[in-house]
Amino acid sequence: MSTPYYWQYLPLLMHICFAFGLGAFMVIASWFVGRKRFSKVKQETYECGMVAQGDARGRFSVRFYMVAMLFILFDVEGVFMMPWAVIYRKLPELTGSRFFGFWEMVVYLGFVAIGLFYIIRKGILNWSEDRADL
Repeated sequence: MSTPYYWQYLPLLMHICFAFGLGAFMVIASWFVGRKRFSKVKQETYECGMVAQGDARGRFSVRFYMVAMLFILFDVEGVFMMPWAVIYRKLPELTGSRFFGFWEMVVYLGFVAIGLFYIIRKGILNWSEDRADL
């Protein structure tokens, strides 16, 4: 009699349980072993060994967030190109067309280029001081 299919996942389940158990053990053990001496100095905000100044809720320009979103956008597009590059030589036998995969990526990069030209045209990457509309 053969074993059920889901029994093949028992080693994986054991590994996951062991990892979570070890992590929980370390956190709980450090709680019991560690010293708890609360003082005014320990309750202060620590910032690179320097005394904290100002309010932590300071306002940032939206430009920081725009650049961060653009970085994520183009980083993800680079990640989408990686699987295509890996199977590029096998695409003709998978699709039945010799240049289908190539033109597919040309269209994709065209959309990426249109997005890049749009953000350049809007001046999102322009960090000069005369731009007050962002």
